[in-house]
Amino acid sequence: MTEARHQTHPPQEPSNGGSAHVAEKLALAIHEHRILPGTKLSEDEVGEVFGVSRTVVRAALQQLSHDQLITLKRNRGAFVAQPSIHEAREVFEARALLEPRTARSAAERTTAADIARLQTHIDAEHAALAAGDVGRAVYLSGQFHIEIARIAQQDTIREFITQLVARSSLIIALYWQRRSALCESHAHSALMRALAAQNGSLAEEVMQGHLLDLVSSLDLQNRAAPPRSLHEVFGDR
Repeated sequence: MTEARHQTHPPQEPSNGGSAHVAEKLALAIHEHRILPGTKLSEDEVGEVFGVSRTVVRAALQQLSHDQLITLKRNRGAFVAQPSIHEAREVFEARALLEPRTARSAAERTTAADIARLQTHIDAEHAALAAGDVGRAVYLSGQFHIEIARIAQQDTIREFITQLVARSSLIIALYWQRRSALCESHAHSALMRALAAQNGSLAEEVMQGHLLDLVSSLDLQNRAAPPRSLHEVFGDR
């Protein structure tokens, strides 16, 4: 009688789920300005921080590159993207073309549930500001704009706005000269009121003014502070 042989195989890392998790965590840290533009994302360091293999890290970095949050440089590695002044202007010009009309469309479709959800976003922004977490407030502000695009039921435009908002986060980290602009602006509350009233023309007007205020808060000569290490950023994992 032949004895059955049992072979042991090392557990295989779930490269898809693992890389998606790493990409999501890195993207959030970039959006919240905990990882700044220009920071090098070493494969070894990312793998050590998250406890994953290089294969998973590379897949995560490829996803972030596709989302234009990082730049992959041949023989040098991955770096958080640093939009140029020209790119910064292009991004906000594109937002100025898309978002006011999207706000008008959203006003025509807004429900009470949508308003409640927007209020939740605003409350979270205010809580982040009160806690001194400006990066988190910026991230939540971007999500507010994406939520308006969702309400408008324009999926293709929402995809564009999502990409533009992500790039705007990098631009703000690099060029923001007036961080008090978040505290000074009541634009999101004004937008929510216009949507609740289903006043499309007012929603469009408020969005135009809000985007102009955002651009005016940028100093297109400035650069961000030196990058932090990943261990410092994710030290509380």
